Amino acid sequence: MSDYLSIPCTAFAGTRRIASGALVDVALAIKAAAAREPVLTFDDATGAVIDFDLRGTTAEIVTRLTRQGEREASAARPRIRPEGDAPARPRGRPRLGVVAREVTLLPRHWEWLGMQAGGASQALRRLVDEARRSDNGQTQVKMARERAYRFLSGLAGDLPGFEEAARALFAGDGDAFAARMAAWPPDVRDHALRLACADPAMGKG
Repeated sequence: MSDYLSIPCTAFAGTRRIASGALVDVALAIKAAAAREPVLTFDDATGAVIDFDLRGTTAEIVTRLTRQGEREASAARPRIRPEGDAPARPRGRPRLGVVAREVTLLPRHWEWLGMQAGGASQALRRLVDEARRSDNGQTQVKMARERAYRFLSGLAGDLPGFEEAARALFAGDGDAFAARMAAWPPDVRDHALRLACADPAMGKG
């Protein structure tokens, strides 16, 4: 199964959760459910809505999803090249593949990078690695809050206390976040808490 077909996601018919799991399984479950309410499917990693074309047979649906995954993978695939344009390395030594992207810096930044051992590219990689080590999970916390907010915006924007819940989410106030959602449909509330659970302030979900 391709990475795209395996994307973890969750589908809701109205405010009722009807399927959760790999993307292809959720798509087929939606087809089989034939729910009367509007159905929205959310990417569990990002909280974004995923659109499906569920016309036709099971085989046709799977084929369309497979092709969609191939298109997205092709569009997202970065240009890979060997490290710099360095001379050929000795036989048997592995070549490091790097992603070529544009970086815009001020002249003083380039000057400093050029003075570092190994040149600008190696210095930038070291800086990124050091930043990742010292991050202390803050990036994961930010991602968890943003994916929970995307989900809530897509499904719970009209529920009472939505704005207060969103403020509590971004403030890292887990108790207030749960309290603002206490009267909401259980499936919506529980999924929002699960998406936010990478944030220690929100509890373990």
